[in-house]
Amino acid sequence: MEESLDTWFKREVLIHEAALLRYLGRAWSRAEEIHDLRQEIYVRVYQGARKARPTNTRAFIFATARHLIIDRIRRGRIVSIEAIGDLEAFNVLIDEASPERKASAWQELKRVARALNGLPPRCREIIWLRKVDELSTKEVADHLGISARTVEGQVLKGMRLLADTVFEEEANPYRAEVSGSDEKEEEHGV
Repeated sequence: MEESLDTWFKREVLIHEAALLRYLGRAWSRAEEIHDLRQEIYVRVYQGARKARPTNTRAFIFATARHLIIDRIRRGRIVSIEAIGDLEAFNVLIDEASPERKASAWQELKRVARALNGLPPRCREIIWLRKVDELSTKEVADHLGISARTVEGQVLKGMRLLADTVFEEEANPYRAEVSGSDEKEEEHGV
């Protein structure tokens, strides 16, 4: 007899609540929204488990959390045309990037590059092939002579490490600057 979804949820999902809240506290800058995010994650996990119960509940919860955060970030960057009104009234070039935007983009790119360089070599190669070269899982597996399951596992591991590193650097920018200057000193023999 299969256990009820509610019983499964209480036993398998709610035990990870403290870890989920710590993760959300690190990954999401607006503390007042963390409990709403948690609830939305629970709704998505519950709905997903209706279709099929995940084999690794913890991984499913945190993958759901990452996807929700990414969705929220994307939605935050989209500006409604109605909210802008008359674009000509601003009298600016739409594609013109301010020096601040350029500097911010460079900083973000450097953070991602440091995170990517910090991955284990095989994991970094797989992430590059999947996410930059946009090869399918099967194509990467064939190219490297490994199983598709190994590719999926490495992508999951790599994306988790990248997200954790980038979010950690966002939360603690001074630490990234210090470690970055240490690397420069080592390169120059200081």
